[in-house]
Parts: sequence; C-alpha cells; structure tokens
Amino acid sequence: MKKKTPTRDEEPTWDEIGKAIGTKMEKGCKDGECIPWNKKIKEQTHGHGCGGAIYGLGFIGALVYYLSTSTGFWMAVLGFLKAIVWPAFLVYGVLKFLGM
Repeated sequence: MKKKTPTRDEEPTWDEIGKAIGTKMEKGCKDGECIPWNKKIKEQTHGHGCGGAIYGLGFIGALVYYLSTSTGFWMAVLGFLKAIVWPAFLVYGVLKFLGM
C-alpha cells in the first residue's frame, strides 16, 4: 500500500506532523539508549528548587563585595573568580567556626 503524501493543495494534519517529528527524534537514538520522545516525560524532569536563585544572589553579592574591595585589575579578576566559588568559602568559614 502506497503512503499518501500531501500535495501542495493539501496540508498535512497536526497528527501527521507530530508523527513525523516523533519519528525523526526517535531515529537519533541508537540501540534503545534513549527513551521514546512520548514516554515518561514526567520522570525525566527534575525540579531544582530555589538553589539556583540563592546561588545567583550570592554570586552577585560576592561579586559586588570583592570588586568594591579590589585595589587593581588583577585583584578584580581574582575577586570575580572568588565570587564564582563563594559557597566553598562559606563552608570553610562554617567548619572553621565549629572547630572541625
């Protein structure tokens, strides 16, 4: 049986478009390494809570502090790098305070 292909006068239906997209997405998987595009969508998504927002605000605060106290260009660069890893400084300070 020959498949019906849409001509210029006929537009494909939304179901046909969805099936074509799904088939192309599934062809990207090899030997069943990935889950089909229409299965287990809820199980694949993971919530990250507000940790990213807290880190972002901490980064901005640390960046403002380190840049405002820098005395030159290279100290500003060092301040930027310190602002990226500010949680490590926080954990170190807490552990030092607790005497661990």
